Amino acid sequence: MVVNRMKLIVGLGNPGKEYENTRHNIGFKVVDEFAKNNNLEINKLKFDGLYCEFIINDEKVIILKPQKYINLSGEVIRKYVDYYKINIEDILIICDDLDLDLGKIRIRYKGSSGGHNGLKNIENHLRTQTYKRVKIGISNNKIIDTKDYVLGKFDNDSSLTINDSINKVCVILKDYLNISFDNLMNKYN
Repeated sequence: MVVNRMKLIVGLGNPGKEYENTRHNIGFKVVDEFAKNNNLEINKLKFDGLYCEFIINDEKVIILKPQKYINLSGEVIRKYVDYYKINIEDILIICDDLDLDLGKIRIRYKGSSGGHNGLKNIENHLRTQTYKRVKIGISNNKIIDTKDYVLGKFDNDSSLTINDSINKVCVILKDYLNISFDNLMNKYN
């Protein structure tokens, strides 16, 4: 079998126990859940990233969890892009979004970082704002400093909403591997 193209799905988050279940780590949670649902293990380490790979529809797919802090995610992604010769249009980033209501999901081809330091770093290293992304709303609390808020954990009520969103994004990822991105956006946005 000849594998012609390769997709890179990246869940953003911060490595380390202290960051587990924080708002900023929702990308990690999504790819972990997707892997679990599909009997995959994200357990190989290369270029400061934990990853796994599989083949679907004659296409190799890499799922990546950068193991540098979220604001350095672009450095890790760049290494994978260069090593595996991945086209920018075959990258999908999964991340949190302060400007979306809790649990709301938005799928985009391109856009600004919206102040998200992980996305800023990715834009710097990919030298473009045109890359696919799935954003999950974590809402915002203007009373709490943004850094403290994104590094805070979900309360019980919020966790239920977020878990529903994580499950929905897992379904979106399955569709992402099987239908065009335009159709994906039309179906879920």
